[in-house]
Amino acid sequence: MTKRFPKKILLTASLSLLSLKAAAVTNVEAPIALGMAVAQTSNVALLGQEQIQGAKIAEEYFNSKGGINGVPVKLLVEDTGGDEMGAINTFNRLIGKSVLGIVGPTLSQQAFSADPLAERSKVPVLAPSNTAKGIPQIGQYIARVSAPIAIVAPKAIKAALDIDPKIKKVAVFYAQNDAFSVSETGTFQETIKKQNLEVITTQKFQTTDTDFTTQVTSALALKPELIVISGLAADSGNLIKQLKQMGFKGVIVGGNGLNTNNIFPICQKYCDGIVIAQAYSPEVKSEINTAFIDLYNKKHGKIPLQIAAQAFTAVQVFVEALKEVDKKSKITGASLPQVRIDLNKQILAGKYFTPLGEIAFDKDGEIVQKDFYVARVTMNADGKNGTFTFLK
Repeated sequence: MTKRFPKKILLTASLSLLSLKAAAVTNVEAPIALGMAVAQTSNVALLGQEQIQGAKIAEEYFNSKGGINGVPVKLLVEDTGGDEMGAINTFNRLIGKSVLGIVGPTLSQQAFSADPLAERSKVPVLAPSNTAKGIPQIGQYIARVSAPIAIVAPKAIKAALDIDPKIKKVAVFYAQNDAFSVSETGTFQETIKKQNLEVITTQKFQTTDTDFTTQVTSALALKPELIVISGLAADSGNLIKQLKQMGFKGVIVGGNGLNTNNIFPICQKYCDGIVIAQAYSPEVKSEINTAFIDLYNKKHGKIPLQIAAQAFTAVQVFVEALKEVDKKSKITGASLPQVRIDLNKQILAGKYFTPLGEIAFDKDGEIVQKDFYVARVTMNADGKNGTFTFLK
């Protein structure tokens, strides 16, 4: 025989159960939100996609380690596209969503337009790939984990001379509509002169170009022994393909825009031999780098490169700085403007052991990094896939 309870008792019990569930929900602290503003569409997406991969690995890794003193961190990812207005709109949306900080944008060109918005709102920004001159100087809330091109680029030129000491004549190509490429080519050309090499021609193009016949024909007529390219992955990859198809057999030095596995489907077998300076090496043995590589390889079936490592590092810096802020005064329930101020101070004061090695920041937010590398692309026999082989 089934025992029946009065409806009033059943209703009271149901309400009590709902109250317990509600209490349990309210006692769970909401994730701590960080914004990520990078390119997922346009010709810049080849870089932005790797940045999201690296940042998401960091989100997963640090949450598995307890997040921010027991509270998980959540990345709010927004697509900037490849232009300045996309970055501006994305920064405005993320600032409006009350994120504590922003990782991004992908391009220096975008940073010069969007970072001032974060500066005015006192929202800390960590640039994962903005290497142009003047980025940290945008404001006191702007820092970068991407080493300035003035430090990295010269190493690639020196490596090219190690490969072929007879090099004398250099042809320079650069994307004139991209702030990073303009900044990078300036550094490349200064280094070329310091090495007593001759720039025999300077060829300009747009990041949206796909046909480089005119520029390549003009350059190759002067018989260069080294070609140096500053552009993005898509345009530079096509340029390299056309250079080799039209007969160039010398050394090609690529800028930071080519620092991605995503160039392989573009220039295919013609990617072989490209020399690119690096601010990261997967060959470095450290606990954090090993963990990063293992997680990345399991999820994406390949070894991470610099673009992904720098995005991981940006998230790591935010997480570790937030831990220190939270220890001093609980973030949850605190004044959002004050947390942002305290976070920015802690970022600049900290020292971080990352996949890039040990890093810190100077008073302007410029990364202080010790170790740099140079890699050369080695394509597989099928001409579809390859690896970045690090030079000793």
